[in-house]
Amino acid sequence: MKHWLFALALLAGAAARADSVDLLREFASQVKSARAAFTQTVTSVDGARKKESSGTFEFVRPNRFRFAYDKPFQQLIVADGQKVWLYDADLNQVTVRPLSQALGATPAALLAGGALDKEFALESLPAADGLQWVQATPRAPGGSIQWLRVGFDGSTLAALQIADVFGQRSLLRFSALQQNIELPGSLFEFTPPKGADVIAQ
Repeated sequence: MKHWLFALALLAGAAARADSVDLLREFASQVKSARAAFTQTVTSVDGARKKESSGTFEFVRPNRFRFAYDKPFQQLIVADGQKVWLYDADLNQVTVRPLSQALGATPAALLAGGALDKEFALESLPAADGLQWVQATPRAPGGSIQWLRVGFDGSTLAALQIADVFGQRSLLRFSALQQNIELPGSLFEFTPPKGADVIAQ
């Protein structure tokens, strides 16, 4: 009898873990646009130092997104479907790269891209912190991201963990998520401010 109970427990655990991958795939296929507020905590390699920031995140599939950091410094990352623009307001500096070079296996590609399984190997993880987690490991070698973990509260996107190859960790927590909403195309357009230093990569 104990063996049967143990086997059933294993099966139940496997089913729960499989569901977390399904949640991410459903998010990628069914959520065509979204807006959310976020807080981001970046932890140094030794775990001793933490930097916190906050802002808003919006996207429309495929490959149009906008990260607007409000605190502690204003930064804007905009992808218009062709290029990715990074604007640092304090420096009045703009960096621009072709989308094909900038996206790859990045957090933006995971959440707003159109090639989830092509870019990432997906693996279900045990539930933690009240969330269901799935790990996405970049398929292409040599990138700066070691792995990404997406956390869901039910079927709602709640968190994103990022580990880079240097050991730095980032945690984004999302709130006030709105899915499949109308977002104006102007959100994903960017014109460098007058006088800004523009660096093309």
